[in-house]
Amino acid sequence: MFKILFVDDEPNILNALSRMLRHKRTMWEMYFVQGVEEALEILRTKEIDVVISDISMPVRDGFDLLTTIRSTTELCDIPFLMLTGLDETDLKRKALDLGATDLLNKPANREDLIARINNMLRIKAYQDEIRAQNVRLDLKVKERTAELESTRLELIWRLGRAAEYRDTDTGNHVVRVGYYCKVLAEELGMPHGFIESIFLTSPLHDIGKIGIPDRILLKKGKLSAPEWKIMKQHCKIGGDILSQDTVNWAPSATWQVLFSKPASKKSDNPFLKMAKTITLTHHEHWNGNGYPWGLSGNEIPIESRIVAIADVYDALFSKRPYKVRYETSKVMEIMRQNNGRQFDADVFASFEKILDLFCDIRTQFVDTPIDLKTL
Repeated sequence: MFKILFVDDEPNILNALSRMLRHKRTMWEMYFVQGVEEALEILRTKEIDVVISDISMPVRDGFDLLTTIRSTTELCDIPFLMLTGLDETDLKRKALDLGATDLLNKPANREDLIARINNMLRIKAYQDEIRAQNVRLDLKVKERTAELESTRLELIWRLGRAAEYRDTDTGNHVVRVGYYCKVLAEELGMPHGFIESIFLTSPLHDIGKIGIPDRILLKKGKLSAPEWKIMKQHCKIGGDILSQDTVNWAPSATWQVLFSKPASKKSDNPFLKMAKTITLTHHEHWNGNGYPWGLSGNEIPIESRIVAIADVYDALFSKRPYKVRYETSKVMEIMRQNNGRQFDADVFASFEKILDLFCDIRTQFVDTPIDLKTL
């Protein structure tokens, strides 16, 4: 049932309107009030479909009511019919300027009034349908966005794990590193955007291992000087992977046109920028003895200083072709020996404060070796 609100300071006018529209009571729920405050109270408690108001009223007039309705988010779309006198040309113009939906001269003719109300009810129905459709579309967009975000995260981590499968039984190292970096960035008080980005990009830190030959990556024991030189190249290989232009694989001229005009340059993408930075510099050392460029101190980006601690911590717990799995006491001994040398002391201090969180993450995402016989 539609709800109609009538506002007029004269009781006899309201009574006349009520009698005039009594045959509509089975279809319309009508409210009759004598002032703006009463009208606003009705509007706060009822879902009114149409407002019909006189202009001239004491204390607050019809313009006040119209202005309030149009400036209130929950009410602004309600159709508003303003009742005016025949000689009130300026007032009619003002009513339209303030957002009145329609105007009707007093005294109102029943057929005219009903026609105007029916017209505004149709407008309200259209508005409600559009609003409902927008809500449905917004929900679909949010659902699709969530799906895309989930897919993006899964693709990123699968890509990171692809490199890890080269020299481990599992790819969970990159998952753990992502969570380590997230909680460590939070402990350091980094901005939300930074925390989200490092969580998503840190799993790509060793993507360059894809380009390292098996004879070096899977070698048991210490690498020779020439082999170590090749191994260090994985940082630059990863940087190249994350900075090269997209291959134009489109099969038709139409698709080639579409793909030759990317929405934005990769250099402008903060996500790719951080991923490349981490890949290139997470093996730099605080004292300048790291690689590939020998950066030191604050020359090393903060995201790479965070990843360095997360990566080494987890690698020490993991079995690799060139090393055994260490126990907690040995891991922390090695980590502390490198504090201020390989690691930023301030970042390391935050790391030590949340060791319990690191332990929880390591337990939650424990390695589960893949049985190739089941594939």
